Amino acid sequence: MKIKFQDLILFENEDFIVINKPPYVSTLDERQADNSISILRLAKAYSDDAQVAHRLDKETSGILAIAKNPEAYRHLAMQFEHRQVAKRYHAVVNGVHDLDMISVYLPILAMKDGIVKIDRQKGKDAETIFNTIKAYRRHTLVECMPITGRMHQIRIHLTCLKAPIVCDPTYGGDMIYLSEIKKGFNLKKDTEELPLMQRVALHARSLTFALMNGERITVEAPYPKDFDVLVKQLEKFS
Repeated sequence: MKIKFQDLILFENEDFIVINKPPYVSTLDERQADNSISILRLAKAYSDDAQVAHRLDKETSGILAIAKNPEAYRHLAMQFEHRQVAKRYHAVVNGVHDLDMISVYLPILAMKDGIVKIDRQKGKDAETIFNTIKAYRRHTLVECMPITGRMHQIRIHLTCLKAPIVCDPTYGGDMIYLSEIKKGFNLKKDTEELPLMQRVALHARSLTFALMNGERITVEAPYPKDFDVLVKQLEKFS
């Protein structure tokens, strides 16, 4: 997978770079893979002192802020710590849901096997707010606003609303096929139908934070190809 870092940049000044992370690329170096590319590695090759201020799961696409110097990193890290950064994600979920500023406030416990569960005794505070962007025949495009930043927070909180993200079997999400949404869909004989999406249908859509001079900016990340195709197919056939 050849990635040109410059092509990912959505915003840049002397202190920050905001990029649109492609799916299947790790934010930080992975322990097991020595030669795999990561956003951190690409960013450091582009700007020596680059530090990633937060992270996205490997499969998740979308907006990621990078600091170009230690002062900028501290400035942004403090905003994340004090929950002054506004993050918005888009997800395609199973089922039809009418969500209007629905808040899920359920504590999350990370398990040893890399997944999480809701645990009211031992879990860490976690809150996400959800809004329906558009409901289709069997699916819904949802805006997700995490107030906290726990691992797999959006994914498990949507499961709690009985609205798991499509193509997320870990948390109960079903695969999505064209045959489900397109009436009269005919599959060629002896061919197996593949899902419309090969990964969890989650995209980090926008980020709002303060620059070094105090000015607040919002940067929005366009959908990557796979997510765009999925939404367009839902629009077309639902």
